[in-house]
Amino acid sequence: MAKRLASAKGVDLVALKGSGPHGRIIKADVEKAQPGAARQAPGGAGITSLIEPATLDDRVYAPDSYELIPLDGVRKVTARRLTQSFMQVPHFPLTIDLEIDHLLSARVRINEAGEKAGVKVSVNDMLIKACAMALMAHPDANASYTDKGVAQHKSAHVSVAVAIAGGLITPVVRDAQRKGLAQIAAEMKDLAARARDKKLKPQEYMGGTFSISNLGMMGIRQFASILNPPEGMILSVGAGEKRAVVKDDKVVVATMMTVTLTCDHRVVDGATGARWLASFKQFVETPEAMLL
Repeated sequence: MAKRLASAKGVDLVALKGSGPHGRIIKADVEKAQPGAARQAPGGAGITSLIEPATLDDRVYAPDSYELIPLDGVRKVTARRLTQSFMQVPHFPLTIDLEIDHLLSARVRINEAGEKAGVKVSVNDMLIKACAMALMAHPDANASYTDKGVAQHKSAHVSVAVAIAGGLITPVVRDAQRKGLAQIAAEMKDLAARARDKKLKPQEYMGGTFSISNLGMMGIRQFASILNPPEGMILSVGAGEKRAVVKDDKVVVATMMTVTLTCDHRVVDGATGARWLASFKQFVETPEAMLL
């Protein structure tokens, strides 16, 4: 009920403080919120004071030259939060290439072993696990900048970008470092399906400590994402493709993938981000290490 009401009013659930059991957001919290309520900037000015949508002017676009699609609550909230992040958070990107031939081979073996049990692990499931393992190896990277200090999270809650009708949502795989690939795969299949049906509960897409966005299946080679506050990092995953690489002074063909890590410079500096990427690269290129 609270989720549907928030969507209708354009209220950002992340911006609300829940008064229900264990801080859960209830209907009364949403009803008290102002329509379009958003987080306040550190200086006290709301995001609406920083940038407004373009005014639809008949002098620019003739009224019969377009079809107007109304903004729903999800689109409004997403637009507001990403605009706030882009304007207020100091982003910087780090890019690295990964060789994924061993990962692909490991995936084939895992799926063959789990076929009778109905296990089907995707490349993205393995990347989620690698992200979580790298976050545990570098707790200073698994962090959020807050008004009270830097919050270093004790567990890896990985938000995974899922495209839905009218926007994007990021269901969370909680405690991903503790879960096996089969469990991560099953959770992601369920979360993604319910996300597309708009049946996720707020607690299932809130509380992430890190995000991953994968456009590789669409052929995108490289891109950089906007941070999903209050998370300190987001990983953008490009397509795996055959490329010529140099090994032992010889040119060989390998399956390569380019990833870009976008960091919040207030909490993750260049060296911290680079160390995290180095660990992530090791887990991806030596997938057996994720099973230790």
